Amino acid sequence: MSRTAFAIALSLAVASCTGQSQRRAFNGRPLGTYAFQEYELPPGSGPHDVAPAADGYFVWYTAQQAGYLGKLDPATGETHGIALGARSAPHGVIVGPDGAPWITDGGLNAIVRVDPKTEELSIYPLPPERPAESLNTATFDVNGILWFTGQSGVYGRLDPKSGKMDVFDAPRGPGPYGMSTSPSGDVYYASLANSYLGRIDVETAEVTVLDPPTSNQGARRVWPDSLGRMWISEWNVGQVGVYDPKTEDWFEWLLPASGQASAYAVFVDDQDLVWLSNWRDNSLTLFDPSTEDFQVFVLPSRAGNVRQILGRPGEVWAAESGVNKLVVLRSNSP
Repeated sequence: MSRTAFAIALSLAVASCTGQSQRRAFNGRPLGTYAFQEYELPPGSGPHDVAPAADGYFVWYTAQQAGYLGKLDPATGETHGIALGARSAPHGVIVGPDGAPWITDGGLNAIVRVDPKTEELSIYPLPPERPAESLNTATFDVNGILWFTGQSGVYGRLDPKSGKMDVFDAPRGPGPYGMSTSPSGDVYYASLANSYLGRIDVETAEVTVLDPPTSNQGARRVWPDSLGRMWISEWNVGQVGVYDPKTEDWFEWLLPASGQASAYAVFVDDQDLVWLSNWRDNSLTLFDPSTEDFQVFVLPSRAGNVRQILGRPGEVWAAESGVNKLVVLRSNSP
């Protein structure tokens, strides 16, 4: 497919923002400069989530509107689609410890594994008594168990070896959305509808509800840093928040945009820099916890509507659902 490239050297002004709760000292580091590149996808793809492949080269993405898993070659811009079946509407994709893409498919109401070499599908449907759970995001724990969320008000786990699946009712009902695993091995999810961070005990499957300082903030996605702090995007109020499980302290900051931000995705890179997608100003916004400064990178296309971010060293990848493209922001720092 055709590729639209934007080699935009960005050296944007840094905007500082005061924290909404306690402030905290971190080790400082200078922010770098970055360049965008966009990749057009086949018409009607409707990309939702993106995940760099285990080979460190190709990039997987979910084509939610078209019902397939896509594979992008960043060198050529060529894409390849793998059909997931009738009624498929894939939401999330992650790369598992086996190197394969694992998909949360809301249309199939199932977890799907795609063999990266043969493209063979392994489909794990939810139990019949859980017919339409609006599957969202998945993560693997340190034991190789896949956990997943459903916005209807569930979370669950799948043992890939045995195929055994358990589905549980979430505290407070609907809302489980973004999900990730901390360095300590705990699994966390963000509840969009009920505005909390949930910590799952992977042994008992019980959830501890952790409420951020701001009520009704709309916690949407969650990602850990190297120290085990859990960062969340607060959609309803345009903030980024962090929970430290060691101290049980919360901290929050307003994103730049005069309080009108809509923080959808969050991702922490290998330098412990925090990236967010801000729908209000159509940007990828970088937050440096060491200085409490923000750097705003306006997306090359208008109304990109980035719903999820993932990356690898030197690259931050995002799916622009609003314009049917993938976009990468590459570091120019040495």
